[in-house]
Amino acid sequence: QVQLVEFGGGLVQPGGSLRLSCAASGSIFSINVMGWYRQGPGKQRELVAAITSEGRTNYADSVKGRFTISRDNAKNTVYLQMTSLKPEDTAVYYCNTDVDDGSSRFRNYWGQGTQVTVSS
Repeated sequence: QVQLVEFGGGLVQPGGSLRLSCAASGSIFSINVMGWYRQGPGKQRELVAAITSEGRTNYADSVKGRFTISRDNAKNTVYLQMTSLKPEDTAVYYCNTDVDDGSSRFRNYWGQGTQVTVSS
């Protein structure tokens, strides 16, 4: 079994910054893509950013130039540095990843979510 634990959410003023982190633990042989999704009030869950094990990244158009995703493969951890935050970034942010536990099959896992609120 694999667990994803997220840290770093909170309340921030518009224009401010936050850094989210998500650490994977448990039966891990290898990790493929790691990503961040978010779900705002009354909205569907959407991809924010993703990063492959080789470091290739992908961002939603709404966060390009403001958010940066990175990962530490040795620590099985993914980060999301968020800058120039806007009220519309308010959402629950979820970590997501595909993990091979040694069975040669990748399974998809979600974190519990962390609230980010951008408000003055």
